[in-house]
Amino acid sequence: MSTTTYTVSGMTCAHCVASVTEELGELHGVRSVAVDLGTGAVSVDSDSPLDPADVRAAVEEAGYQLAAS
Repeated sequence: MSTTTYTVSGMTCAHCVASVTEELGELHGVRSVAVDLGTGAVSVDSDSPLDPADVRAAVEEAGYQLAAS
């Protein structure tokens, strides 16, 4: 199991959190996603390390920006 924390910018409400959680949750191997709206921190638990390009694409599909990992 792998846990990685990313920073996502642009989230301002519960709908933002739900969108990011849904998109990241659809990535292969993701078991859970936890978002801290106040800090923009997004922790992803997955079966194995995720491809950073896939994570970036999922966050952008939700309408936000991956600031850092």
